[in-house]
Amino acid sequence: MKYFFLSLLTLLVVSCNTAQTTIAKKKTRVDYANSITAEELKTMLYTFAGDEMQGRMTGEKGQKMAAEYLRNFYQDHGIASPIEENNYYQTIPAEYFNRMQDPKPSENVVAFIEGSEKPDEIIVLSAHYDHVGMREDGTIFNGADDDGSGTMAMLEMAEAFQQAVKDGNGPKRSILFLHVTAEEIGLFGSRYYTENPIFPLENTVANLNTDMIGRIDPDKKDNPNYIYLIGSDKLSQELHDVSEEVNKEYTNLELDYTYNDENDPNRFYYRSDHYNFAKNNIPIIFYFNGTHEDYHKPTDTPDKIEYDLMTKRAQLIFQTAWEIANREGRITADKL
Repeated sequence: MKYFFLSLLTLLVVSCNTAQTTIAKKKTRVDYANSITAEELKTMLYTFAGDEMQGRMTGEKGQKMAAEYLRNFYQDHGIASPIEENNYYQTIPAEYFNRMQDPKPSENVVAFIEGSEKPDEIIVLSAHYDHVGMREDGTIFNGADDDGSGTMAMLEMAEAFQQAVKDGNGPKRSILFLHVTAEEIGLFGSRYYTENPIFPLENTVANLNTDMIGRIDPDKKDNPNYIYLIGSDKLSQELHDVSEEVNKEYTNLELDYTYNDENDPNRFYYRSDHYNFAKNNIPIIFYFNGTHEDYHKPTDTPDKIEYDLMTKRAQLIFQTAWEIANREGRITADKL
């Protein structure tokens, strides 16, 4: 009898310790955000914005190699394709690029994590993966910041969300990772998606678009802990408020709305892929570090990226997407 009670006591102690260990190891949204690291971003960006990619010009060899890089990442991490053929490519025919003298077909690269409770409601995370290619003399426009930075940030965010899924803590709403082509020649990739959506646009809750988050605007050199936000309040005050609250709680970057001004002469609101979603009354946020001396020059190279700052910005976007995906109510457009 004594042995029985001792065995029972031992079993209870072991069970309690196991339960405590399980509780201690349960990950939070902060843990997933912290899985986005400067080291991984740097390693990937040196490849993605390396000379081998030849500047990723739409329709050219380098862009095809970049698309394959993205597809392989999603396959390797077990993140599904939303396309029936499961090839991750939304093919865009050559004739769609009617502004080009020698148009060639291209492709958006798409991956998908299905929501656990509201799978029909979709958050689209977007970034363009093309750049302006190379010149006849062999000069390569690597596009490390524009938009290798946003593209690699999206891969890290996708990996973080997928880890949450593996842990049984996946997002309640679905997330589409949309890598668009042909931004540099006229926002064609995002326009094609919104004209040929994989999921109905009325089911799209919001678009968070990341285009250049790896550098520091010269005007901000004395206060680099910032990110420019454009469009967050154009269609949805609720989205703007959620964005502000998430930043205050988790990242504490300066959210600078300089370029959100309707009278901004740069008109950045109309110049990246979020605009094709905004035209369809889908609330958007455009994340942007501003321009710099290497913008659209061959000197936009991976060695000039501020990787720690890029990481913090990516974590903000991830946390905002996490909040939108898991909050009780759907973000609504209230400024149509």
